[in-house]
Amino acid sequence: MNIAVFVSGIGSNLNAIINSKELKNLVEVKAVFSDKVDCPAFEIARRNSIDTFCLGNKEDCVGYEQLANQLKSLKIELIVLAGFLKLIPHIIVREFKNRIINIHPALLPSFGGKGMYGIHVHESVFKSSAQVSGATVHFIDEEYDKGFIIAQRCVDISNVNSPAEIAERVLEVEHTLLPFVIRKFAEGKISIKERRVLIQG
Repeated sequence: MNIAVFVSGIGSNLNAIINSKELKNLVEVKAVFSDKVDCPAFEIARRNSIDTFCLGNKEDCVGYEQLANQLKSLKIELIVLAGFLKLIPHIIVREFKNRIINIHPALLPSFGGKGMYGIHVHESVFKSSAQVSGATVHFIDEEYDKGFIIAQRCVDISNVNSPAEIAERVLEVEHTLLPFVIRKFAEGKISIKERRVLIQG
């Protein structure tokens, strides 16, 4: 299965995908896209001989109006948002319906929505005195963090002393959850029935 990974930061989840043993011979990362010209994650892609593309109106970037054609030319079957901070345009969501997934560093539907990314999420979780947090992989729709939930994993945060500690524990879960979900897509074991996402064993 050909996938494209969209990133905005250092790309730790991208690295987890590339190095996942369970995705070997199942998935090929055909391209890495970012809203930042100098995205740190591009270095990971280049070290692995993966094409990189910046998105936007700057010179040498792919405009969002050309994005669908670019993805089709690469024969992309699944789009994976791994720390991508921009809202995906409606036309792309429609064109790739139920083929765009995102990983969120909290247990949706709590602690999601516009502005809830990175350490901002973990600060909110910490201030709430929640005893558990975790990661969520969900489908993308036209709103931030509102698409159907595909899979979640929890972590105990009852004894943490800072948002940074929560971030560290959640990131470890992200690095196993996202490859797991991608593998299930590649195996054709994810379906939607009566507004519920089903994953076959």
